[in-house]
Amino acid sequence: MTEGRPKAAASASLWERDEEVTTILRAVEDLRADRASCGGLLVLQGEAGLGKTALLAETRRIAEERGCTVWSARGGEILRSVPFNVVRQLLQPALLSLMPEEAREYLGEWYGIAGPALGIAEPGEGQADPRSVCEGLVDAVSRLASRDWPLVLLVDDAHWADEESLRWLAAFAERLDELSVLLVVTRRPGEVSGDGARLLETVAAAAGVHTLSSLSPDATAHLTRTTLGTHADAPFCREVWAVTGGNPYDTVELLAKVRDSELEPVEAHAGELRELNRTARGGGLVARLEELGIDATRFAWAAAILGTGISVDLVARLATMDHQDAVRCAGLLRGARILTEPDPASARGGDSDLEFVHPLIATAVYNSIPDALRTAMHGIAAQVVADCGLGAAAASRHLLEVHPDDDEELVEQLRQAAREHLAVGAPEAARRCLERALLEPPTPDVHARVLYELGCATLLTAPATTIDHLQLALSMPGLDGGIRVDAVWRLSQALLHNNQLEEAVRTIEAEAARHAPGPVRLRLHAVQYMWEGLHTGETITPDRSERLAELAAGCTGRDNSERALLILRGFDAMARGENAEEVVELCDRALVNGRLAPGLGWTDAEWGIELLLMLASAYAYSDRLDRAETLYNEALRAYESAHWNGGHLALAHAYVGLGHRRRGRLREAEAALRESLRIAERVGRGLPLYWTATCNLVDTLLARGHVEEAWEIAERYGFAPPYPATIVIPDPRSVRGRLLLAAGRTKEGVAELEAAEKAAAVRGHHNPVMVPWAADLARALATEEPGRAARLAADVRRQAERFGTDTAIGEALRCAAALETGQRAVGLAAQAVTYLEASPCQYEHAAARVEYGIASRSVAELNKGLALARSCGADGLAAQAREVLKSGRGLR
Repeated sequence: MTEGRPKAAASASLWERDEEVTTILRAVEDLRADRASCGGLLVLQGEAGLGKTALLAETRRIAEERGCTVWSARGGEILRSVPFNVVRQLLQPALLSLMPEEAREYLGEWYGIAGPALGIAEPGEGQADPRSVCEGLVDAVSRLASRDWPLVLLVDDAHWADEESLRWLAAFAERLDELSVLLVVTRRPGEVSGDGARLLETVAAAAGVHTLSSLSPDATAHLTRTTLGTHADAPFCREVWAVTGGNPYDTVELLAKVRDSELEPVEAHAGELRELNRTARGGGLVARLEELGIDATRFAWAAAILGTGISVDLVARLATMDHQDAVRCAGLLRGARILTEPDPASARGGDSDLEFVHPLIATAVYNSIPDALRTAMHGIAAQVVADCGLGAAAASRHLLEVHPDDDEELVEQLRQAAREHLAVGAPEAARRCLERALLEPPTPDVHARVLYELGCATLLTAPATTIDHLQLALSMPGLDGGIRVDAVWRLSQALLHNNQLEEAVRTIEAEAARHAPGPVRLRLHAVQYMWEGLHTGETITPDRSERLAELAAGCTGRDNSERALLILRGFDAMARGENAEEVVELCDRALVNGRLAPGLGWTDAEWGIELLLMLASAYAYSDRLDRAETLYNEALRAYESAHWNGGHLALAHAYVGLGHRRRGRLREAEAALRESLRIAERVGRGLPLYWTATCNLVDTLLARGHVEEAWEIAERYGFAPPYPATIVIPDPRSVRGRLLLAAGRTKEGVAELEAAEKAAAVRGHHNPVMVPWAADLARALATEEPGRAARLAADVRRQAERFGTDTAIGEALRCAAALETGQRAVGLAAQAVTYLEASPCQYEHAAARVEYGIASRSVAELNKGLALARSCGADGLAAQAREVLKSGRGLR
């Protein structure tokens, strides 16, 4: 039991908290020990009134006594709709204490992204990426922590934090091993569900969780005697414990009332405790308010409506009373232990004059307001906030509570608030505003536009919801011209993300039929062919490739719709294994002076990343790796500069890795792909980008000869059937088949490669480099089915010569040589070396050199192959060459 006979409410809640206080003390000392120390995270969990807030106050006292900087914030039950509320409380005071140029310097490149979310910078145009904003906020703390070390962050009532702050908190908790910061969080169990609960569990999983218990009867007796005097008898003390259940907050409040009523703490008066306890909260609290008079009650109600930033002047405006009466009411409520002055040491105080003594009291007061009056007061509060110049977003939490009343002005305010929320990276807050606007409801000429805006707000987070909103919007009058086309485009994206590819294509196709021939119709056709091109199953439009070729034949690249069609045609031709020179010519026509056209950049939203990845991949598999790598690296730079930290950045790293893999820089490829997989893990498993990162990493590890590691990656990340419905490059079935063969599971590997054969035939994908199942299957069947193996090798060679690249032909010759013996094998291997020496793919060249050296028994060729393998990082291939050289048998 924590001794010292505490007298104040806060310290009284520390009774029997020795273990928690010791843990906090140790965590603070660990933080102070070294600037390079890892961060710490403590979660204090317990029901209301068990002393979580008091432990945070004790943490502040301990930390500040030891020279730490302490920042704090608190979630609020009626403030959960305010995005970034908690994280702003934490960081705003520190940032606003800096000069504007200093704040820019500390936030660096994150200023324009995290600054608007923190309320210290104006947002840019358009919609901010929520993941980038979250990453920027994490980075902001890390930068400030280096300045203000040792830094302690306190977050009270995290169960009432807004979702945006919880997302930041979860991301920050996962990064604490990199940051020298102590984070202490309090929460009540079971207060939140859905995404909020999941995010809180993420925080808890990274922490040491301390669950608080009620006070024991002995501790309650000690507290009673400390507060009321040592003459308090045992029966009275036991009744205090029975009435409060050992809840520290209830105990302190009850004892304060006993003292105020001058009740003698003896057994004869123990029966009066239950009645006194009823006035602490709920109906009893309402009665206490009524005793203070109607003006004080109105003041308390107005303070509860505001929830935060409670100033006497603001409350007076909301409660419609003059300043002198407001000051008097504030005094009465302080005396009744309902309101108090903010702790000047706490950042929560800000510009507030007052705050509620405890969140339980704030909730009770808010719930005591008659429903109709509460709604009306929220409407007035919205106007007060707007009149203060705080903007529509700040007023929106009040507007959300107003009853629908066909108010056109309110609809426009909510639409503006949604735009402001989107601009700072809070799409969920925007969604709430627009859904509330629909309830008003909007006028017929505006209704469809609100639905469209709602669909745009939910596109990244809830594709199924987006589909409903956009389909309804498109069925109503009000969407015309470019907005309608954009709505159809976004609807098709949502359908694609919701695994409704066929409906996505049909939606685009139907809209295209509404337009006369021209740029709009051409753009819609391009989108249709793009979605079909990403699908792994049978084509939705019969004779798709022929129709695409016919459409692209008339394109000169005069606008982005034509350029998109040229890219799609080039990618389709590459995947089908048509002449590589023609593929490159199509792709070149889609560029402007060798560069991406305006509006087709990596961060431009009109066409999306998929189209540009098709362009780069068409170059990569047509032996134009210089152009492919330029595009891949441009993508990475663009997303890093824009701080896009989600799926786009993961894909950029994956395709940079693919470029390295094709070039033969296997070490660099592995590093890029591991980074891609790390980011993809944060975005979510099962998405196409996740498959791209995993497939390429497995392929790279196999090329390096790290079979066990490749198998471990495949097992850990689920690289196995069923495969995604969208194309992954290179073909995942082919890569998994190769993995199974390398692991000695030949029968399974053959079955997987045969499945790859069937899937490729359905799509008409005959490029032997992008879908390399046939060469591996031929090698696997060489002993058991030599005839079939020979036919496969011949077909690979035919397809390679049709495609015409040095890499494809060289790889086909390597396959043919592996099936032969004697001089026939030597001759084919020599031809493979000739072609692959001219290829940009150095790993394949190294493999051909080693195989030729073995077939010809040439020490010189083996040494050349060994040197190439070492430079590529192909450890397995290098080991094979060294082993043959070491044996020396038959070499010359």
